[in-house]
Amino acid sequence: MKRRLTATATLVKTYIDLFVNRRAYTLQSMRPDPETGRHYYYRPKERGSGAPLLLTERTISDHLEGKITLGLYAINPLNQRCKWVAIDADYASAMEDLIKLQYQLTQHHVESALEMSKRGGHLWILLAVPLLARKCRIYIYDVAQKLGLPVKGSGLIEGIEVFPKHDEIQEGAFGNAIRGPLGVHRGAKRPFWFYGADYTLDAQIGFLTRLRKLTEEELDRFTTGKELTPNVAKLRSEVESVNGNQGGSGQRRGFTILDYVAESRVVGRNYVARCPSCALAGRDRGRDNLAILVSDPRFYQCWAGCTKEMIRAAVGKPIPIRNTA
Repeated sequence: MKRRLTATATLVKTYIDLFVNRRAYTLQSMRPDPETGRHYYYRPKERGSGAPLLLTERTISDHLEGKITLGLYAINPLNQRCKWVAIDADYASAMEDLIKLQYQLTQHHVESALEMSKRGGHLWILLAVPLLARKCRIYIYDVAQKLGLPVKGSGLIEGIEVFPKHDEIQEGAFGNAIRGPLGVHRGAKRPFWFYGADYTLDAQIGFLTRLRKLTEEELDRFTTGKELTPNVAKLRSEVESVNGNQGGSGQRRGFTILDYVAESRVVGRNYVARCPSCALAGRDRGRDNLAILVSDPRFYQCWAGCTKEMIRAAVGKPIPIRNTA
């Protein structure tokens, strides 16, 4: 018989203090995608108005009790700061690399919490006060480079991913969300716990509370005179240019759906935008039916069922018909 998780008001408040830096969030779908079998994340909205839902104490409680699974955003666009840094690794030697990174951090007297995940793990660093996302990223990538750890996207298919993924984001933007700690992963049908404490909410939250937090003075000392390495800076600029902010000689070749959507934002591993085909039919007022893969925008899908042929026709760029005669 499964043990029921109970999130008290005190646990919820402590969780918010540790991890919630803004009230925007994502939800992991309860049902898997019929084609991929994956449980994707989406921005929840109010029924009727379509306004985005904001995090509440009840939402956090439901997450901790396993009723829903949240995705949390790192950066608050009002100050470009974050409360935590998370390193995500989900490849063959992921846990080994995260343990190396965790040990190296201890040499700087920086404590971290290692969390299991479905394919690897997450390493979380909690901050004494919200710190600049740019400096957090410089510090982690600097340590990772010295250890020779692989960085996903910098010429590699697999490697670590650092959240926050951006130095800063514009007001009204979101950046990338990561599964909130202590939540049930819908694909694995179980919660993932931090090493170092019993598998109860009280013990886990207590463990996180006792962790030594990284201070602003320490982060300044670790990052003085340093910048992002060229490969990481290039990775960031490519992500930004794909989202419609490119200039100079960075021209894309061939058809790119991102050229034909008015607005897009990042949710998990996808850009989401209004589907052009849905728009012609007067649908998708929430502007989130179209999912476009961040790592390769050639792959996109309308969750309302519009085909690629319909989407291409809607933007005036029909798919060429090949003569097979």
